[in-house]
Amino acid sequence: MTAVYGFSPSGNCHKVKLLLEQLGRDYAWIETDSARGATRTPDYLAKNPNGKVPMLETSDGRILVESNAILCWLAEGTKFLPADSWQKAQALSWMFFEQYSHEPYIAVARFICGWTPADSPRRADLPKLRERGHAALSVMEKHLSAHDWFTGGDYGIADIALYAYTCVAPHGGIALDAYPALRAWLARVEATPDFVPMPAPDAEAQALIDQST
Repeated sequence: MTAVYGFSPSGNCHKVKLLLEQLGRDYAWIETDSARGATRTPDYLAKNPNGKVPMLETSDGRILVESNAILCWLAEGTKFLPADSWQKAQALSWMFFEQYSHEPYIAVARFICGWTPADSPRRADLPKLRERGHAALSVMEKHLSAHDWFTGGDYGIADIALYAYTCVAPHGGIALDAYPALRAWLARVEATPDFVPMPAPDAEAQALIDQST
């Protein structure tokens, strides 16, 4: 059986869980608290020297890392990834956008707010992270004003990739009020069959988020 090592509050990990649930695939979820060093153990690093989650391990011992690569592999040959080469490239372009222009700002702002101490010097980065997060959301809003999805004409892995951290952007102090098309898209994603929501942060993280936003 496929095993996924993941930290449930992580958007990158939730991407993989959401696709597996919507594919109806059997898998074992191995909770791996990256915030408390679980990805830095010798056993974990022997499998993934980069020391991050998510990590997928197949039943025959093959290892695949990087959330969007995992999505692509799982979705190959399914309705979640277009067969048409141009539409597939369009989907991939949004997934590269997510990792380069979206996640480094929206996800990092959320992490700083919820998983670093209130006096962390990293909090000085929040204004710039929020500014760039809003820039990414504005690009998404423009696309969604004319299209329902990011994976071509239908819902798929580019939507899953972008949904994960967009839905929790307010945790990092990045409000979604100014993006009506984006909020309508979030609702469409949440209405797809077998959708599963991302778990709420634990009480400690939520308290820090509440103080920071």
